[in-house]
Amino acid sequence: MASHQQKPCLSSTANSAKNVELYRQPYRWLMLALLWLLYFSFGLITRSPSPLITPIILDLKLSYGQMGLVLGSWQMTYIALAVVAGIIMDRWGVRKSIFAGAIVIGLSALLRSLSVGFITLLVFVAIFGAGGPMISIGCPKTISQWFAGKERATAVGIYTTGPWIGGMTSLAATNTVVMPMVGHSWRLTFVFYAAVTFLFAFLWLFAAKEVEAARVPERLNPMRVIVDLFRIHRGRIILLSGLLSFAIMHGYFAWLPKILEQSGMSPKAAGVASAVPFLASIPAVLTIPRMVPSHLRGRIIGLMAVLTGLTILWVVLWKLPYVAGLLFFGATGPCLMPLLILALMETPEVASKYLGSATGAFFCVAEIGGFLGPFVVGYLVDSTESFLASALFLSGLGLLILVCMWFFKGS
Repeated sequence: MASHQQKPCLSSTANSAKNVELYRQPYRWLMLALLWLLYFSFGLITRSPSPLITPIILDLKLSYGQMGLVLGSWQMTYIALAVVAGIIMDRWGVRKSIFAGAIVIGLSALLRSLSVGFITLLVFVAIFGAGGPMISIGCPKTISQWFAGKERATAVGIYTTGPWIGGMTSLAATNTVVMPMVGHSWRLTFVFYAAVTFLFAFLWLFAAKEVEAARVPERLNPMRVIVDLFRIHRGRIILLSGLLSFAIMHGYFAWLPKILEQSGMSPKAAGVASAVPFLASIPAVLTIPRMVPSHLRGRIIGLMAVLTGLTILWVVLWKLPYVAGLLFFGATGPCLMPLLILALMETPEVASKYLGSATGAFFCVAEIGGFLGPFVVGYLVDSTESFLASALFLSGLGLLILVCMWFFKGS
């Protein structure tokens, strides 16, 4: 992103003295807490349709394939807007950009309560993808500004627990707490989650600080950002691995409550059981990204991906004690994204100044997998009337990540 000449679009620059001082300010921990709340809301709304699949399907008369398309629809919007969102963030700054994104994802949850059929639900869920990039791109950009060294890895681990705890809360509390509280209305459940998101958005607006000039001197082309990342050997591997890992995580988590319902659980029990992986994910993402040395990061990502696929087979195909399988999944799968983000942050060709654009490119490509995962799982269920083929598909993607990371070692 140095110029419009023959130089690469992504270039390395040293941290400014101003940022060195920011790394020492205690206010950075408040910024991290605010980011965590917003990413919590991200996970809360992302997972909220999953425990409500049964009443939504019955009320709106949807097929499994249609519901799979709905579950993955926001990723399609995300794909279209992620790089643009990253460029906007590099120009606007994180404070205004993240606030706007939080308002949009809250609006998506609110509008879902007004759905009258497949098309309206599809559109209202898809709106989430217009705001989601501002949160998921804004978090690493903000962390890169306020944290350095091992503290940066720690901060990435901490904020990454936000969507997992938000998702755990959504899965565990929707049918046991929120639905009874709102008269067992799936529509009012979405309204409740929207209100929580709006509250956190305004907390961010009033308390967050902008730390650097939100202006990029040159005009950035969204496709050029992606192309320039693909030109970097390390960038190609990170982008492809991100696509595959998002397909695994979104494909499995979006359907996990229904997978467990088909095994004989009630909707309430399936919702609670679906939250089990999050119990293991929290300590995992807090410790593993910090502990893994940068020179071993590729090998650990590949190992985690294979183990993630095996835990899916554990629950769906082998039908071993599901609690252990879900815990092992939580200890492996959720670590993929923070490890990949750290690898992107440490790529020499990506400067902190342009991390919004580069992270936007990462999530743009990754969310292609985020869309295809739930959709392919739903399609395979319609075709085979079981989740066995889907489990084999998702575990196979873990093997592909291992292959990608085999080449990462030489980068």
